[in-house]
Amino acid sequence: MSDTLALAKALIERRSVTPEDAGCQQLMGERLEKLGFTLETLVFEDITNLWARRGTQAPLFCFAGHTDVVPSGPEERWQTPPFEATEKDGYLHGRGAADMKGSLAAMVTALEHFIHQNPDHQGSIALLITSDEEGPFINGTTRVIDTLEARNEKIDWCIVGEPSSTHHVGDVVKHGRRGSLTGNMVVNGVQGHVAYPHLANNPVHAVAGALAQMSSTEWDKGNADFPPTSFQVSNIHAGTGAGNVIPGHCDICFNFRYSTEVTAEQLIQRTEAILAEHAVDYSLQWTFNGLPFLTRQGELIDATRKVIKRVTGNAPECSTAGGTSDGRFIAPTGAQVVELGPVNATIHKVDECVSIADLDTLSVLYCGILTELLSS
Repeated sequence: MSDTLALAKALIERRSVTPEDAGCQQLMGERLEKLGFTLETLVFEDITNLWARRGTQAPLFCFAGHTDVVPSGPEERWQTPPFEATEKDGYLHGRGAADMKGSLAAMVTALEHFIHQNPDHQGSIALLITSDEEGPFINGTTRVIDTLEARNEKIDWCIVGEPSSTHHVGDVVKHGRRGSLTGNMVVNGVQGHVAYPHLANNPVHAVAGALAQMSSTEWDKGNADFPPTSFQVSNIHAGTGAGNVIPGHCDICFNFRYSTEVTAEQLIQRTEAILAEHAVDYSLQWTFNGLPFLTRQGELIDATRKVIKRVTGNAPECSTAGGTSDGRFIAPTGAQVVELGPVNATIHKVDECVSIADLDTLSVLYCGILTELLSS
């Protein structure tokens, strides 16, 4: 059994359902201390974060990731217990195998190999590990970055270990992400009997036209780096549960994933204009989940592409598609940020798994990128 596989299994077997860390950071920290890392545990409210650094000089290379995982769902639906790491047909099964305890294990073993070969490497190396990526993301990476910024501790290059790959490890590298803006809206109406609609005001009917227009609107055309902005209703609820009652209000949650062609403020203005056009009586709370970011050509992307091509024989695709990641908190500091991790086909699903061979390859890729950037 490889060191990467053994550590990934040990991490999976810690039930670190968000926001719990369940000792994962301690397990990683014990190995990092042996490599000469200084460990700093940063606790904000109910969230445990780890900032581990080796060296004091620039440039600073950082691995970023999270130990928390999403709930397993009904465990009886899993072919293998979600918190018992199981090897099966060349895959490692368990909650967090791909998202992202496999990546964390590969980071640690890559560091062990790199530092063994380069004990006097250039610059510094750090790990930023949180247990708040799958949750509200309030007291995790964003708070650590605030702490680092306050003491002028700057990350130059950062690899986030999110599962970026599509078919095999390294085929896709995320070099940016779309912005995310969520709206929680309450549409006001007047409750009444369905047989007497003239005495009521149905909020579902009132908002239906606006939602139809918003879902068919072209918010922008995207650009060479980003797909067009998308709008999706993620939740809608109204009524008392009785079939003969017109609801008094309707609760709607929707989300924009937006490109750099539009700002959050512009999306808000256009949304409110559509609601006004349809005379909707509403209240609306907006949540900014993250700005779009993009890492352009530079040392980190060059090194990443070169190593992936050398190790796998294939040139990676650079993409900004998919969901958000904690890279959105790191990139605004000026850091070059990419996401490189295993195949994402089973993340958040029942029977989450990752190729065991891919985990070992990922460790080799991480070590190779370190070597390109910091070898002595």
